[in-house]
Amino acid sequence: MGLIKKLDIYVLKNFIPMLLGTFVISLFVVMMQFLWKYVDDLVGKGLELTVLAQFFFYASETLISLALPIAILLASLISFGNMGERLELLAIKAAGISLVRTMRPLAILMVILTVWSYHVQNVVAPNAQKQLMSLLFSIRQKSPELDIPEGVFYDGVQGMNLYVNHKNKETGMLYNCIIYNMRDGVNNAHIILSDSGKLETSADKQHLLLHLYNGEQFENLRNNALQTNNVPYRRETFVEKHFIIDFDQNFEMSDADFSNSARTKSIDKLETGIDSLNQLIDSTSHAFANDMQRGTLYVPNYSPAPKVQNELHKQEAAKAAKAKALKKEEDAKKEVVNIDTLFSHLTNMQRMNVVQRALQKVNLANLDMEFKVEVMYQYGREQRMHKIQIWQKITLALACLVFFFIGAPLGAIIRKGGLGMPVVVAVIIFIFYYIINTLGYNLAYAGTIPPVVGMWVSTLVLAPIGAFLTIKSNNDSVVFNMDAYRNFFRKLWGIRTKRHITRKEVIINDPNYGEMATLLDRIVEDCKVYRKTKHLGRFPNYMHVYFRQERDESIQEISDRLEYCVDALSNSKDRIVLRDLNAFPVLDTHSHTAPFQRKNWNIVAGVLFPVGVFLIFRMARFRRRLSKDLKQIIKSGEKMAVRCRELQS
Repeated sequence: MGLIKKLDIYVLKNFIPMLLGTFVISLFVVMMQFLWKYVDDLVGKGLELTVLAQFFFYASETLISLALPIAILLASLISFGNMGERLELLAIKAAGISLVRTMRPLAILMVILTVWSYHVQNVVAPNAQKQLMSLLFSIRQKSPELDIPEGVFYDGVQGMNLYVNHKNKETGMLYNCIIYNMRDGVNNAHIILSDSGKLETSADKQHLLLHLYNGEQFENLRNNALQTNNVPYRRETFVEKHFIIDFDQNFEMSDADFSNSARTKSIDKLETGIDSLNQLIDSTSHAFANDMQRGTLYVPNYSPAPKVQNELHKQEAAKAAKAKALKKEEDAKKEVVNIDTLFSHLTNMQRMNVVQRALQKVNLANLDMEFKVEVMYQYGREQRMHKIQIWQKITLALACLVFFFIGAPLGAIIRKGGLGMPVVVAVIIFIFYYIINTLGYNLAYAGTIPPVVGMWVSTLVLAPIGAFLTIKSNNDSVVFNMDAYRNFFRKLWGIRTKRHITRKEVIINDPNYGEMATLLDRIVEDCKVYRKTKHLGRFPNYMHVYFRQERDESIQEISDRLEYCVDALSNSKDRIVLRDLNAFPVLDTHSHTAPFQRKNWNIVAGVLFPVGVFLIFRMARFRRRLSKDLKQIIKSGEKMAVRCRELQS
C-alpha cells in the first residue's frame, strides 16, 4: 500500500508542473488568436494600459475552458512520454501495476478539473463575456489616436480632411498643408492652404488646437447667394491662424446592456431564455398567421362540417349540406363574373393601372412575407444559440476527461518526451477535434441538425478513440507496434530483407567447415529437387489455391537449415566466407502458397473474385521470385561448400 501511495505522489509530481506550464502556453496561444481577431479595434486608439489589462483579463477568463483541454492533452502526452522514455512505465508494469492503475490519481484530478471547468463556464465566463463585450463596444466608440501620415489625406478628424507633405517628428511641425473643412457641409467647404502648421491636443483632451502659418483660406458663401449660378466666395490671406476643433480622445466605459446575449448567460438563465423564446415564437407565429388571413391575397379555406354522433344527425346534416350546396350553386350562377371580359372592356391606360396595382399588392405581400420569415428565422436562430451554449458548457468540460484518456495512453505508446513529437501529435489531435466541433457548431447554428447532436458529435467521436487507446495500451497490444506494421507492409509488397553479415570482434567457437560443407550439399540437392517437382514457373491453379489446402513444409525445412548454416558460418574469420554469405537470399516461405492459413478465409477470398484474382497474381509473382532465390542458393551453396572444404583441409 505504501508503494502505491508513493507511486501516486510521484505521478502527480511529474504531471502537475507540466500541466501548469502547458496551460500557460495554451492560454497564450489562444489569447494571441483571439487578439488577432480584434487587433483592428485596438490599434491606433491610444488606449491606456489599464484598459488593455482589463481586455486581456476578461478575454483570458472566457478562454480558460478552451485552453484547459489543450493543456491536459499536451501535459499527459509529455508526462507519460517522459516516463516511457526513461523506462519508468516498464518498471511499473514489471512490478505488477497496470497502466490504468498508474493513471488513477490523474483520472481523479481530471474529474476535479472537469467540474472546475464547468463552474468557470457557467459562473465566471458569462460575467467576463459581458464585461468583455461592453469593453469592446466602448473601444470601438473611442476616437482614433491622432497620427497624421505624410503624403496622403487623413480623415481621422470628423468633418475634416488633412494633407501634409512633410512632418518633423521631433518638433511636431507640419509643412505644406492642405485642409478641407467640411463641418458646414460639402457645399460650404473651407479650403485652407498653409506653408506650415502644428496640431496639438488640449489639456482636457476634448479639443484639438490647430496653428497655421503663412497661408490662404477659401470659403464658399452659398448660403448667402440669391441664385445658384452666382455663388460668391471669400478669400483670406493670413500670417498666423488658430482653430479649436472638438475632438474627444478620452476613453469612457459604455453602459450598453449585453445581458440578453446567449454567451453572457448561465445554464439557468439560458433555460429561462429558451422558455421565453418559445412563448415569443408561438405568439409571433399566431400574430403573423392572423395578419396573413387579413391580408390582401388571403383566400378563405372552408373547413368541413363537424362530425355527428348518430345516424339521425348524419341524415339531417346531409340534407342541410345538400340544400346549402344547391343554394350556393344558384347564387354562384347569378354572380358569375368573367374577369377577362371586364379586363377587355378597359382602355389601355386603365389596364396598365390595374396591372400596376395588382403588381404592387403582390410585391407588398411578398415583402411582408419575407419580413415575417426573417423575423421567425432570427427568433429560431437565437433559440438554437441558447441551446448550443448549454451543451457547449458541458462538452467543453468533458473534453478534459476525453483528452486525458487520449493523451496518457498515447504518450505511453509513443515513449517520446519533450516538446517534439508530443507537440506534433497534440496539435494534430486538437485540429481534428476543432474541425469536428466547428462543423457541428455551424450545422447546429444553421438549423441543419439539432443543437444537441452538433455539440456532442466531437465528444462522441473522440471518446471511443480514448477508450480504445487506453485498453490497447493497458494490454500492451501490438496494434501500436510500428515494427509489426512495417513487417506487414514489407510482406504485402514483397520487400526483401537483405543480409548484412560482417566480421565479429569476438568469436568463441569456430565453425565446423566439414559439417557445413556436407549440410550445404544437402541444401543444394533439396533446392534442385524442389525446383524440378514444384514447377514454380507455372501460373497457380485458382481452384487448388483457394479450395484445396496444400501445405508446403519442405521449403520451410530448407529455409531453417539454410539459416542454421548461415548463422554458424557467420562466426568465421575468413573474409571470403563472410562476403559470400551475404549472397544467400532470405526465403519467404508462405507467399507462394495460399494467402491465408485458415481454410475459411481462403474460401472467402476465392469467392470474392476481384480479391482472389489480385491475390493469385501476387502469389504467381512470389513463386517466380522463389524460383530465382532457389537458383541463387544452388549457385552460392556450391561455391560456399568448395570454400569450406578448402578451409577444412
